[in-house]
Amino acid sequence: MGFEVCGPNEVMVISGCFHSQPSYIRGGRAFVWPGIQKIQRLSLATMSLAIESQHVYTKQGVAISMTGIAQIKVQGSNDEMLHTACELFLGKNENEIEKVAKETLEGHQRAIMGNMTVEEIYKDRKKFSKAVFEVASSDLVNMGIYVVSYTLKDIRDDEGYLKALGLKRTAEVKRDARIGEAEAKRDAGIREAKAEEQKMAARYANDIEISKAQRDFELKKAAYDQEVNSKKAMSDMAYDLQAAKTKQKIKEEDMQVVVVERTQQIAVQEQEIVRRERELDSQVRKPAEAEKYRLEKIAEANRNRIILEAEANAAAKKMKGEAEAYAIQVKAKADAEQMKHKAIAWQSYEDAAKTDMILEALPKIAAEIAAPLAQCRKVTMVSTGKSEIGAAKLTNEVLQIMEKLPHVIEGLTGVNLISQVITNEHPSKKFTLQ
Repeated sequence: MGFEVCGPNEVMVISGCFHSQPSYIRGGRAFVWPGIQKIQRLSLATMSLAIESQHVYTKQGVAISMTGIAQIKVQGSNDEMLHTACELFLGKNENEIEKVAKETLEGHQRAIMGNMTVEEIYKDRKKFSKAVFEVASSDLVNMGIYVVSYTLKDIRDDEGYLKALGLKRTAEVKRDARIGEAEAKRDAGIREAKAEEQKMAARYANDIEISKAQRDFELKKAAYDQEVNSKKAMSDMAYDLQAAKTKQKIKEEDMQVVVVERTQQIAVQEQEIVRRERELDSQVRKPAEAEKYRLEKIAEANRNRIILEAEANAAAKKMKGEAEAYAIQVKAKADAEQMKHKAIAWQSYEDAAKTDMILEALPKIAAEIAAPLAQCRKVTMVSTGKSEIGAAKLTNEVLQIMEKLPHVIEGLTGVNLISQVITNEHPSKKFTLQ
């Protein structure tokens, strides 16, 4: 009499006295009467089986070999299945149980292999494993054995059929890869072309906007330039007109200075000069001033008309040219009137006026005489030993020409320049001809 203990991975079967049916103890202890009660043990541990099937002909008649791995165990949680397993395997060791289960699984494995093609087994191992598992489980359950799992481990053949399938699949994969690469390149090229098209469209749109902005800028700038040029033309015309007036006044003042100086120089003819001055005022100056005033008013009216026309007309430069031409014409008329007054004055003074003109021209004549010498880069002079040489020779030749000028002028005009200059430079009555 004593207690018996079994582990969690086995079942203890007690039969004999006090038990009309065997008692199953799973992972525990029980009181056993020695001699009148019998104790047997059955393992509940999982058993791993390698299911080999050699040279099995498939549905297409191709012989292949296969290895499957199955995990089985005696079902200890179900009393009915446990009772069946005890009836069949109690008293047998694990090798005997594994042999029975292995033969059953191998038979079902071979049967499934005969009903499927090599391609189906090779390409869909899960389907094959599921079929073997379902068929084998239904038979092993009747033996009290539970199939935990079944997995197809290996498929092989001696004729190279599987290798040929692999080569075919490899070729298909490579072909698909090349096709995929070509399609990818094609799609990339299409996308790149579309992107380039969008880029160019965006660039052209941007260029159009820039051109529009440039056009608007140029139009506004042209309008501003037109306004500025109009104002500038008005300012230039006003400046030229004011300059012409100022020059006219300066010339008038110069003429008055000449008249005063001549009046002071000819004291003995004071009454005659007064008479001639009054005669000049009455006959020449007053009409000239009246004419000048009339011309100024006409010029001012025309200038205002031109300004108004220039403001209304976009061609400001053309109007500016016309205004400048008219201002020059007015200036020329004023200069002509001035020259006329001066001619009248010179007519009154006769030889003195001629002398004044000649004296004004003498420096210009001297400059023209010396001009060829100034343009010479090199002068070669030959001396006989009796005459001067060098710069003194050149300057003396110029002076000699200038000494002959009074005689030439006297022969041409009848004016004795030397006597006129001496008379005009009397210490008590010195003046300057204008």
